[in-house]
Amino acid sequence: MERSEMARFRLLGAQIAGTNLPSAIRAVSSWIEQGEKGKMVTFSTVHMLVEGIRNPEFARLLQQSDLNCPDGMPLVWYGRKKAGKDVQRVCGPEFMPAFCAATAKMNLRHFFYGGGAGVAAQAAGELQRRNPGMYIAGFYSPPFRPLTQEEDEEVVRLINAAKPDVVWVGLGCPKQEIWIDEHRNRLNVPVLLAVGQAIDIVAGTKRRAPRLLCTFGLEWLYRLYQEPRRLWRRYIVYNSIFLVKLLLEALQTPRRTETEA
Repeated sequence: MERSEMARFRLLGAQIAGTNLPSAIRAVSSWIEQGEKGKMVTFSTVHMLVEGIRNPEFARLLQQSDLNCPDGMPLVWYGRKKAGKDVQRVCGPEFMPAFCAATAKMNLRHFFYGGGAGVAAQAAGELQRRNPGMYIAGFYSPPFRPLTQEEDEEVVRLINAAKPDVVWVGLGCPKQEIWIDEHRNRLNVPVLLAVGQAIDIVAGTKRRAPRLLCTFGLEWLYRLYQEPRRLWRRYIVYNSIFLVKLLLEALQTPRRTETEA
C-alpha cells in the first residue's frame, strides 16, 4: 500500500499512519522498488509526540516524515477510533525482522547504524542467520559523543559507498529522528528508518517486555523497571503531559477521519 492510499489521523499535531505491520512493509518496499530516495520512517510513541509539543523543530521533523507508524498502544487505540479497526501497533523491534523476512527475495542491501560497540554487527549477523542470503551492506556503531564534522562526513561516505537500499538507525529518540532528518538528503538511500531499540533487541543485548504487557500498553512500565534513572522523566512526566494534551484536544477537536490526498 502506498502512502497516498493510507488512512491517517492527526494526534497532538502529528500525522500518524492508520496502518498495520503488513501495510507498512508494503509501503516501504514499494518505495524501494520505485527508486525513491531519502524516505523517512518513524515509529511514533507518546514520548515522540510530547517531544513535538515541547520542541517546534522536532514537530516540523515529524510533519515532514514520510511515514509515522503508530507505536505505543495509546496511539493505536486513538487511531482505531479515527482511522478504523485495521490500525495496529507497528514498532521497530517487530518491523525490522518482519521486513527483512518479507523482502528476502528482493535481495536488498541493509545498513545498520547505532547500538553500542559491536551491537550493530551482532544484529546484522542475527538477521542474516534468520534469512540466509540476506545482504549486509555494512554497519557502524557511533560513539555516544557527538561526531566531529570530519567523522560525520566519513560516515556519509561510508554509507554511500555501501550503496544500501535500507538504513536502520537505532540511536534513541529524538536523536535518531534528528540524525535521519539531517542526513536523508546527503545519503543515496531509498529509505531510512528510526527503529530505536530494535538493533539491540535483535542482537540480544536488550530484552523486550513480555507480550502481555505490550498488548495492554504497559511496555513502558517494563522499560522503566529496567532503566529507572534514565527513563523516569520520559514515562512519568511525558505520559502525564500526553494525557492532559489528549484530553484538551478531545474537548476542542471534532471527531473525524482523514485520508491522504
